[in-house]
Amino acid sequence: MKYNRRNFLKNATVLSGSMAVLPALSGTEQGNVPQARQETGRPQQVNMCGYAAPKLETVRIGFIGLGMRGPGAVTRMARIEGVEIKALCDKDASRAAKAQEILAKQGLPKAREYSGEEGWKAMVANESLDLVYICTPWALHTPMAIYAMQHGKHVACEVPIAVTVDECWALVETSEQTKKHCMMLENCCYDFFEMLTLNMARNGLFGELIHAEGAYIHDLVELNFSKEGYADMWRLKMNASRNGSLYPTHGLGPIAQCMNINRGDKMDYLVSMSTNDFMMGNIAAAKAGEDPFYRPFVGKSYRGNMNTTLIHTAKGKTMMVQHDVTSPRPYSRIHLVSGTKGIASKYPAPERIAFGHEWLPKAELDALYAKYTPPLIKHVGEVAKQVGGHGGMDFVMDWRLIDCLRNGLPLDQDVYDGALWSSVFPLSEQSVNQRSQSLDVPDFTRGAWQHNQPVNLTLEGGATTGIRKERPS
Repeated sequence: MKYNRRNFLKNATVLSGSMAVLPALSGTEQGNVPQARQETGRPQQVNMCGYAAPKLETVRIGFIGLGMRGPGAVTRMARIEGVEIKALCDKDASRAAKAQEILAKQGLPKAREYSGEEGWKAMVANESLDLVYICTPWALHTPMAIYAMQHGKHVACEVPIAVTVDECWALVETSEQTKKHCMMLENCCYDFFEMLTLNMARNGLFGELIHAEGAYIHDLVELNFSKEGYADMWRLKMNASRNGSLYPTHGLGPIAQCMNINRGDKMDYLVSMSTNDFMMGNIAAAKAGEDPFYRPFVGKSYRGNMNTTLIHTAKGKTMMVQHDVTSPRPYSRIHLVSGTKGIASKYPAPERIAFGHEWLPKAELDALYAKYTPPLIKHVGEVAKQVGGHGGMDFVMDWRLIDCLRNGLPLDQDVYDGALWSSVFPLSEQSVNQRSQSLDVPDFTRGAWQHNQPVNLTLEGGATTGIRKERPS
C-alpha cells in the first residue's frame, strides 16, 4: 500500500466524507505496511514550538467521545474555573446524555448534545468553541483534529494522536497553517516522579543524559477481549492487524522531555523487534469455542507479546521503548533516565535515584522532592490528587492546558511532540516488518529542534486559573 502525504493532506483539507477514508488509514495488515515519508525542501510555515496563541478569558470546550476516557475528562474540566463546557458528542446518544449529569452535579449549565456517526462534524462546524477535546478510538484522532483546526479550534487529543506517518505530517502542516494548537494529551508527562526527574535533569543533577528507557507494560487481555470494553472491539482489531510498538507515548513522552528531544536534540533513527504472539491467538481460539462472537478474531496475525524499539538521537544518545499489553506482568512504564552523574528509575517500585553505586535512602529522596518538585506540581498537585485521574496527573495536565490557553502561553506539548512520539508506532511496525531494519525518524520540526527552547517548568505569566470546589452530591 502506497501513501502520498500530499494527497492525504489534500483529502484532509476537503474532509467531505472523511469517515470513508479511515479504513485505509488504520486497517493496515501485516506485510503491507505504509512506508515512512520524509519531508524534503519545504520550510516550516510557523514554528508551533513556543507559539503563544491569543489569550482566552474563557475556554469554551466541546468533547468528542464519551465512552472510556471522555467522562473523566469532562469531570476534571468541570472543576477548572475559566472553562465553559459547551458541547458533548458521542456516537451513542445515551453517553452524551449521561455526561450531562457531571455538569449538573457541579452546578454548571447543560451542554448541547450531538450524536451519530458524523455528529462530531456538526458540533465542530456549528458550535462556538475554542478547544475540541478528543477521546475517541485511535483511527479517528487525526481526521477529527484536522477538521477542528480547520474550523478555527485548538485541539487536545488522546494518545496516540496519529497511526501513520502521513497522518503525523498532516497534523503538523495543518497546525502550522491554521496557527492552532494541537496537543496530544500525554498525561504521563505530568506524573509526579516524572516531573521531578525532568526538573532535576534540567538542573544538571544527572549530568549529561546518555540513555533513557520507557515502556507501556500493562496486562490488558481481559479488557481487549471484553464485549463491554472498547466500542466495536476496535482495540482488539488494532492488535490483530498491527505489529509494533502500538502505544509508545506513555513511556516515551516523559523521557523525550528529559532528553530535550525536539528542543536541542532529535530522534535520528530507530530499530524495532517484536516477539511472536504467544497468547492472543490462543485466547481468541479458546473464546470462539465457547462464544461464536469471537470467531472473526480466530486465525489473525496478532502483534507480538513484547516489542522493543531502540532509538538513536542526533547527539549520539539512546532511548529504549517497550510495549507489552498481553503478558501477565505488573504494570510498568520503566521511566529510567541515566546520565554522567546519576540515574533515576521509577519501576519496579519504589522510585529510586542514585548518584553512585547505591540508591539514595528515603530521607535523601524526600529532600530532592522538596527541592526539585516543579512549581506546577507544588501549585496544583495536592488538589489534583483529590480530583483524581491516574493519581492526579490527568488533572495537572488539564489545568496546565487551560491555564496556558487563558494566559496566552506556549503549551508544554506541541504538535511536533505529538507527531514524533506517535510516529514511533508506524515506524516500529515498518522496522519489524523488515527484519528490524534501521529507519530514519522524520524531523517534524524541519530543523527547528536546533534552537527550540526546552519545556518551561516555571509558572511565569500564568497560574491565574482557579479550581472550583466539588459540590456535595
